[in-house]
Amino acid sequence: MKIALYNLEPKYKNLALEKLRKFYSNYEVEDYFPLRHNSYDIIYCSSIFDYTNKENLPPNIIKGGTGFDLTIKLPEYIEQVNPHLNFGFTSRGCIRKCKFCLVPEKEDYIRATNDLLDLWDKKAKIVTLFDNNILALPTHFEKICKQARENKLRLDFNQGLDHRLLTPEIVDLLTSISHHEYRFAFDNIKSANTVIRAIELLQSKGINRCLWYVLIGFDSTFKKDLERINFLREHNQIAYVMRYKNGTKNAKDDKLIALARWVNQPHIFRGMTWLQFINHPGNKTYYKLFDTLEKEETVLIKGKNIVLQ
Repeated sequence: MKIALYNLEPKYKNLALEKLRKFYSNYEVEDYFPLRHNSYDIIYCSSIFDYTNKENLPPNIIKGGTGFDLTIKLPEYIEQVNPHLNFGFTSRGCIRKCKFCLVPEKEDYIRATNDLLDLWDKKAKIVTLFDNNILALPTHFEKICKQARENKLRLDFNQGLDHRLLTPEIVDLLTSISHHEYRFAFDNIKSANTVIRAIELLQSKGINRCLWYVLIGFDSTFKKDLERINFLREHNQIAYVMRYKNGTKNAKDDKLIALARWVNQPHIFRGMTWLQFINHPGNKTYYKLFDTLEKEETVLIKGKNIVLQ
């Protein structure tokens, strides 16, 4: 039997397809190649994002993943396969119910599912965790950190950590392990006070600069998106904007594209203010897109209180 695995977003690691690859390891398995379509007995196709173009999919495929249907899942006997690829989940679900996130609907309330050794091939020096909110399970998180220390592993909390759940004890655990880069999220201006507290707590323990995901284009105005970004810049943090893509609405929004171009190039973000960026000779077309209010650079979040003007 010949089996093909078709990842519609090849830029991203697809754990479901890798579980299938391991499960069918006694058969001939390869990544999907269009010219060999008729030679395959089974074609599994997976998509993570619902906005990925699916107009020209080949016929007779088995489709799955969040990008197709939240209710489609791997059979339990395949879901339990551990490919030991040094990436994956040690927990599923989340305690939050963010309007922009599908995790609660897809995975329900948070629970531990694996430990670090279930993911590790016993050779690699770094393991990437896709857990959506591992800090909501403090005992489990402590266990993962202990396993990382004992095996001298570097951890990459790829999906970010919930800054609202940071405590002195959790930050001590973070400083006790080798890590890739600590990532958090600043998705709403209403979280400004908890972001400030998190930054101060982290800095008190010697973690001075972290990366913060900043969701833009969702339940916010451009001005408020810029406020969050400027606030992080003012506090010497690294920002990474993520455009909320509702179909093609924000994917082609020139204002959001301009903001992403400024923020997501760290050397430019640190070296230029927003006004300097859109006033740069190479970016004059961006300057014309914005009115006076949207060009403001003023940091409107001061100290531990939010001041909106």
